[in-house]
Amino acid sequence: MELTTTGRRVLTRAVALSGVLAASVALGGCAAATSAGPTTITFSYLWGGEEAKALEKIIADFNASQSDIKVVGVSSPDAQKQLTSMSSSNGSFDISDNFGNTVGSWASKGILAPLDDYLAAEKVDTSAFAPASMDQMTYDGKIYALPIAVHTQQLLYNKDLLDQAGVTPPTTMDELADAVKKLTVVDGSGAITQIGLGNPSASTLFTTLGYAFGGTWDGADGKTPSPDDPQNVAALDWYTKTLTDPYGADKIATFASGLGQYMSAQDPFYTGKQAMVVDGEWQAVNIPKVAPTLNWGVIDIPAATPALAGTTQVTTSTLFIPSNSKHKAEAAKFLAYMVQDKPMVDFTLALGNLPSKTALLDDPAYAEIPHFDSWLKALASPNAKSLASQPYSAQYSTDLATAFDDIVRGVATPDKALAAVAGKVSSY
Repeated sequence: MELTTTGRRVLTRAVALSGVLAASVALGGCAAATSAGPTTITFSYLWGGEEAKALEKIIADFNASQSDIKVVGVSSPDAQKQLTSMSSSNGSFDISDNFGNTVGSWASKGILAPLDDYLAAEKVDTSAFAPASMDQMTYDGKIYALPIAVHTQQLLYNKDLLDQAGVTPPTTMDELADAVKKLTVVDGSGAITQIGLGNPSASTLFTTLGYAFGGTWDGADGKTPSPDDPQNVAALDWYTKTLTDPYGADKIATFASGLGQYMSAQDPFYTGKQAMVVDGEWQAVNIPKVAPTLNWGVIDIPAATPALAGTTQVTTSTLFIPSNSKHKAEAAKFLAYMVQDKPMVDFTLALGNLPSKTALLDDPAYAEIPHFDSWLKALASPNAKSLASQPYSAQYSTDLATAFDDIVRGVATPDKALAAVAGKVSSY
C-alpha cells in the first residue's frame, strides 16, 4: 500500500506475504518486512519568476545528491499565507524564507524552531557568516534562521550628470550636501526637474543615514529602541537642511509624483531625474539589463566622521524551519546544503544578491557584475550595521515609517517626529 500526501512522508509498505511468512506471523514468530522511501519535505518560498527557476535548479541538485530526502519546491509569494500556516497546528511546509527583521518577533511567538542542535549535527559553521547578517538570526541566545543572501547599501551616481555639474563623487557629508545642491535643478517656475539625491525608500535611506552619523536605532545593547538617539536626529536634520528646507516638501512631493516606476526603464535614476541614490546591490544586475547605456558609478556612503567610513546597512534574506514542521531534521539537512558555498553562490548570482559568507566575497563568480565589488566590500566593513530583530521590531518599523513620512512631507521636524516614536516605545 502506498500513501501519498503532498509535502509529507511517502511511505511504501510491502503487503505481498509468502505463505511461509504468513504462517510465521500467525505463530507470532516474526514481523512483516518493511521498506521506506525518501522523506518528502516541502520548501515553500516567496520567490517567483526567474528566481524561482534558479531555486528549483538547486532543489533538483540536492535531490540528485542523495536518496534519503526529496524536496518539493512550492512558489508561494503570499507572506500572510505563510504566517497563517506557521501559526496553525498542522503546517503546510517544512522550510521557508523571509527577511531577517521577522526573526525576533516570530521566535518570541514560538512559531520558529531553534536551529542550534540541528546546525551542530550538520556541522554548519555559523562563524563563517558576516557578523552583521547573523545579528538578526538570533533571539534569546538561540539561532532561529540562517541568511542565504544579504544586502548592503551604497551611493550610486550618474557620472554624466556629475561631470556636467563639475561634481566629484562625494566622500564626506559636507561634500554630499554640496553635491546635492549642485545637482538639483529647478526651472523658471520653481519646479524641480532634477534632484541631487533620490529617495527609493525613506525608511532605508533614513536608518542608513542614522548609522552614517554614528547613531543607533536599537540602543547600546542592540535590543532597546532608541529612535531619538542624538545622532539619528542629526542625520535627519542633515537631510531636511539639504533637501526639504531649501526646495520645499511640497515641490519635492510634486516632483516625486511624476517619476517612473522603480527599476523599470523609466526608473528616475536611469532616466537622469535623480543624480544620486542610496540603494542595494540588485541594481548592479538590473541596470545592465534595463538601462545598458547608463553611465554610472558606486561609492561608499559618505559618513559624518572618518571613524564611520564604510558605514552601510545590512539586511538579510533568511531560511528557517517552522515549529510545526514534522520533518525538522530533514529540513535542516536541506538548509545546511543551501548555505554551502556552491548553492549559495548559484542562488545569489541568480538574484543579484550578496553571499552571506565572508569567504565568498572574493569569489570570481561575481567579478563580471559591474561595480558589484563595492557592495561586496561593504559587507565586510566594521561599520556594517543592521537593525535588531526583536519582538518589537514590526511595530517599531511601522512607527518609524510614519515618522519618516512626516519628515519627508515637512509636517514634523526630525526631533519631534522621532520623539513621538520614543513616546510609543514603552507600549511595545
